[in-house]
Amino acid sequence: MWVSFLLVSVYNTSMKWAGDISQVGELSRFWLRRLCEAALFVGLVIVLLYAWARFIPTGYRLPIGEAITDLAAAISALVSLAALILCLWLPRRAITAASIAVYGLIILAVGSLVATSGFLASPFAAAWLSAAVFAGFFGWPVVLGISLLVVTAITTAAITQHASLIATIGALFFGLAPLALGFIIWRHQPRVSKLGDISELRTKLSTAEGTSDIVINTIDDGVLAISREGNIELINPSAQRIIGWNQGDALGLKWQSVIQLVTADGKDVTVTENPVMQSLINNRPAHSDKLLLRTASDKQILVSIVASPVGKDNEGIIVVFRDITKEKAEERQQAEFISTASHEMRTPVASIEGYLGLALNPATAHIDDKARDFITKAHASAQHLGRLFQDLLDISRAEDGRLKNEPQIINITTFVGEIFEGLAPRAAEKGLVCTFRPDAAATVQPAYYANVDADHLREVVSNLIENAIKYTPDGEVVIDITGDDKTITISVQDSGIGIPAEDVPHLFQKFYRVDNSDTREIGGTGLGLYLSRRLTEAMSGRLFVISEYRKGSTFFLEIPRTRTDEAMRQLPTIPTPAAPPLTTEPPVAVAVQPTVPINATQPDAANTVLTKPAAPAVPPPNFSPLPPMPAPPTEPTTPTPTPAPAMPSTPPDPAPEPLATPTPPEPTATLTPSAPLATPEPDAAQQKP
Repeated sequence: MWVSFLLVSVYNTSMKWAGDISQVGELSRFWLRRLCEAALFVGLVIVLLYAWARFIPTGYRLPIGEAITDLAAAISALVSLAALILCLWLPRRAITAASIAVYGLIILAVGSLVATSGFLASPFAAAWLSAAVFAGFFGWPVVLGISLLVVTAITTAAITQHASLIATIGALFFGLAPLALGFIIWRHQPRVSKLGDISELRTKLSTAEGTSDIVINTIDDGVLAISREGNIELINPSAQRIIGWNQGDALGLKWQSVIQLVTADGKDVTVTENPVMQSLINNRPAHSDKLLLRTASDKQILVSIVASPVGKDNEGIIVVFRDITKEKAEERQQAEFISTASHEMRTPVASIEGYLGLALNPATAHIDDKARDFITKAHASAQHLGRLFQDLLDISRAEDGRLKNEPQIINITTFVGEIFEGLAPRAAEKGLVCTFRPDAAATVQPAYYANVDADHLREVVSNLIENAIKYTPDGEVVIDITGDDKTITISVQDSGIGIPAEDVPHLFQKFYRVDNSDTREIGGTGLGLYLSRRLTEAMSGRLFVISEYRKGSTFFLEIPRTRTDEAMRQLPTIPTPAAPPLTTEPPVAVAVQPTVPINATQPDAANTVLTKPAAPAVPPPNFSPLPPMPAPPTEPTTPTPTPAPAMPSTPPDPAPEPLATPTPPEPTATLTPSAPLATPEPDAAQQKP
């Protein structure tokens, strides 16, 4: 026992000297018990071999037991007794010190056995090698203490027995080599935890698990955990209350038996419409607030359902849902009120705007410059209020499903280009560089067709470009169109003030506006992007933004693409005009009314006559030309917006007399060059006054 006491003393003293330099393995009570059992086993084996060699009949004795001395057997018996006591009354404190003491008992039993049975010639030399190699686990203080004991014991034995120097060196090498090997092996060992032993960690995990159970069981939303195979592994009380299933009945069932989703018209949802199925298949979050959940009592309730995958290897999903029937009913009432109020107030606002416009018209009112400035501001405010009411009406229609959707095949590049041309002057007024990238590209751009509502698309694209111009003090605005086989992406990029990261998730919400020093002076209602999102959803598209504050923003509009061949089949066919008949008649004089302003003065405009040649014809196949005829005039005279002088009284050869009676001029009358010349002119009585 003095060996264990010495080892513990050396360890404690070394720890005081070395501080935290020593890296000592940490043992829990579990491993302390295993160590005590190992010490008990070693001591009992030595005592059993000793007894077998002395108390068993000669024919059945083990010769190896005769090498065990009485001293070694007595020490082993004491070690076994101490280990048995520790196994029965395992200490709860000072686990490391107790572990070192038990290990010292094992070293004492094995060391005395080897020392008393011949050192190097001992048949139990392998037992010392096996026991000494674990000394490094307890740190260098224990290795140092055992090494001092080994050196002291071997030196004392060599002096008393007059051993040779070679034998002494061999004994020292045999005793110290496994200690050095153990120190090398156990010098860098992983730490279990700074929190203590495993039982403490288990307690903390149990506490965290209990907290999670409390949260899941107390929230109002229904929560289900579904495995990769589609079985329900968890259902909280709120989910049981909403769908009417008990925990014992739902656990282990397929989720389709418990979560029965239907559409608004009572039909079963398809795979693409089911968020739970989509999350299981694609391992991505899915959400829907337009589906009905059929309960156990066959009642249908409107729910908002979110399915989120667990882990990256499709380990399962968590489904969270809640009843939004009352919430949607309140929103519907609010939308009806907003729609009614906006409709009723739009009429008087339109009247105010009209009368203010009349006041600004010099032809109807004469006001001074100061009054004109006031009325101009009032007129702009009335227009802004009218647009606000129109946006509210559009939003109410979108929310209650009354928004019209009339899709048609559209060439997106041409369509967006026309919108760009209409808004480019606004950018020029602010000094911005506005670029439509498909026009600026040097290569031939692909044709992008989409089957969407033209009004919806125009509203969304116009709003994005107007916002880019509005929120860009200086710099540029770039509109681009890209796509792949399934999607067309319209991007509107600006170098404006940008959007803070905390405002991006709320940007497409109703009445939400970024409130900071950069946007406070810029007018807006917070409805434009919300309405754009709803219109985009009506087109089965997606609207999102990538922005960096004070560096600019890029809005992306994604809509489904229609294949070119499919678009060509759906486009309305335009009939090709028939070629005019071939004729050899001389040119026909047609009375033309000039397209000049009403207030313009022109002499004798009613008598203006234009000579027009016959249009050249395209000969059909296998056409035999007629004999040469007199050539018509080379250049036809076309009407111009400038006042035309009267023609000479005697028309030049070979122009005939005008066929139509001169009529009063109409500013809107024009001549279409492609019209057939053989068509007779209407009588003067049929002319419009």
